[in-house]
Amino acid sequence: MEIPFRAVLIEWLASDSALSAALNAVVEEAPLRTALPWLALTTSASTNWGTKTLAGREIRVALELNFRSDDPLGGAALVSAIEARVESLPADQSAAGFRVASLSLLRARAEQRGEALRVVVLEYRARVMAA
Repeated sequence: MEIPFRAVLIEWLASDSALSAALNAVVEEAPLRTALPWLALTTSASTNWGTKTLAGREIRVALELNFRSDDPLGGAALVSAIEARVESLPADQSAAGFRVASLSLLRARAEQRGEALRVVVLEYRARVMAA
């Protein structure tokens, strides 16, 4: 369920018109030749979260937003838009073989990497059950 969840989440983020207008890419892993800003689903891990009768997974994903700004608040609106989009993922993903039981932000990190490059990492936990 981890791989289908990753695919659904990337597609969900990429299909948002506001995010598409603000980002040059929404991809799995860091893009090699894409201008900033971009968003990547960089890592995930999953553990069993099933019941006796139904398969399930707890999936943790990290989304990494890379952008340039001299202003510490430069990416705040974009981060808020990403968070809102992730948290609005429809629970019914039966076409992908699962249903989202819960989806929540675990933590966020921000750092500056030089030459006004800023990175925000958003880590989420999704609990999903087989459809």
